[in-house]
Amino acid sequence: MKFVDYAEIFVQAGRGGRGCVSFRREKYVPRGGPDGGDGGRGGHIIFRASKDLNTLLDFRYRREYIAIKGQHGMGQRMHGKDGDDLVIPLPLGTVIRDKETSMVIADLTIDEQEFLAVRGGRGGQGNQHFATATRQVPRFAQPGEEGEEKYLILELKLLADVGLVGLPNAGKSTLISAISSARPKIADYPFTTLVPNLGVVKFGNYRSFVVADIPGLIEGAHKGAGLGFQFLRHIERTRIFLHLIDVSDMAEADPVEQYLKIRHELHLYSDALSLKKHAVVASKIDAVSDTLRLDVLKKYCKTNHIDFFAISSITGKGTREMLKYLGDALIKEQERVETDRR
Repeated sequence: MKFVDYAEIFVQAGRGGRGCVSFRREKYVPRGGPDGGDGGRGGHIIFRASKDLNTLLDFRYRREYIAIKGQHGMGQRMHGKDGDDLVIPLPLGTVIRDKETSMVIADLTIDEQEFLAVRGGRGGQGNQHFATATRQVPRFAQPGEEGEEKYLILELKLLADVGLVGLPNAGKSTLISAISSARPKIADYPFTTLVPNLGVVKFGNYRSFVVADIPGLIEGAHKGAGLGFQFLRHIERTRIFLHLIDVSDMAEADPVEQYLKIRHELHLYSDALSLKKHAVVASKIDAVSDTLRLDVLKKYCKTNHIDFFAISSITGKGTREMLKYLGDALIKEQERVETDRR
């Protein structure tokens, strides 16, 4: 299934049915009064979060959503039927913005959570409501109201506890395949990962947590270089992210320079993202013969009080310590959040 995490759509609620102009016509009732019924309400448009969806692909092919109109009122004071509500399922983690103002109007993060996007128009009142002592034969009724309409932006931000970032071929896909059941595409050329991948990690006595593998960044991503910033929204929700740096003999760039370049790109994308808790992970240590690059990176992290791990996703060396660190960090973060709520 193709991964799509952005869409622009138009939604229009149903128009209310018009009220009815009608008069009683019954045998032996020579002067029957007005009995026009009210029109039904137009259908609402409601978004509902679903854990069974993981892409906005459907919205690439259908961009307009219009709810059903309310039924018109009828004689004998019969109320028109309300238009059926249009319920649109969305993946968990979808943010809904008003296109005109760019303001966030909903953030669906809980399964079955609903958001009423646009309200259906009210049905018009029938002529029964307009009879008075001086106007006993009203020959008019109210029209139904128009339903609300909006242009909306849908953005999917994956719900993950841990995000993996780094340059292309830093070893992110190999790591997520080693610590979870996820099986992303792995190859020895840049931009192997073209869409985010999620993996569920189960480790020791810790509860399971979700890791997101984000497509590689390069210098100039904020200007659209490489894959640009299009996937960074998926680590905005993460509680912690791991910055993977290739320290193998095949890597060309200085490891500290790699780190600083990506940190700079994250800062250009979002101050909040650049301040998020993170750790540096030196990857591919199974392919290291000269430890100079590894030692330089380790010394830099120690000097700057950055949590540091050296791992091999192939042999598993160092991954156990890294996973324990993540488990402890996530538990502490959850405790902090619960304390703040009290």
